[in-house]
Amino acid sequence: MRLLLDTHAFLWAISDDPRLGSGSRLLVFEQADAVFLSHVSLWEIAIKHALVRSDMPVSAAEAITWAEASGFELLPLATEHILTLEVLPMHHRDPFDRLLVAQAISTPLTLVSADAALIPYGAMLQDARH
Repeated sequence: MRLLLDTHAFLWAISDDPRLGSGSRLLVFEQADAVFLSHVSLWEIAIKHALVRSDMPVSAAEAITWAEASGFELLPLATEHILTLEVLPMHHRDPFDRLLVAQAISTPLTLVSADAALIPYGAMLQDARH
C-alpha cells in the first residue's frame, strides 16, 4: 500500500501524537510500501507557520527534515494532479485538501486523513484516527 499523508496526519506522525490511531501508525511506519508527503502540505505548512499559527509548530524546512528522517518521500505537484483537480466536485472547499485528493486519485495513493469531508470523493481513504 502506498500512502499520502494529509498535513495533520503528517504532523501527528512526526510528533507521536495519539490522535494518529494505532492502525494508521502501523500502516505509516511498518506496513506501507511507500509514504508520501506532498509539496501541497509543505506549501500549507509554510503559509501557516509564517502566520505564526499555534497549530503549525514546524516550518516547511523542518517538515522536510522530519519527512526524510522518517523515510517519507516528497510528492511534487504534477500536471495530472491539476487536471484531476479541475474535474473534482466541490464537496470540500479547502484548496489544500482538494489538491491532496486530486493527487491521491491520479497517482493513485491512499490518503491518510481524519477529515470526514473528504469521504464523498470516493478516493482511497484511511481514517487517521484509527
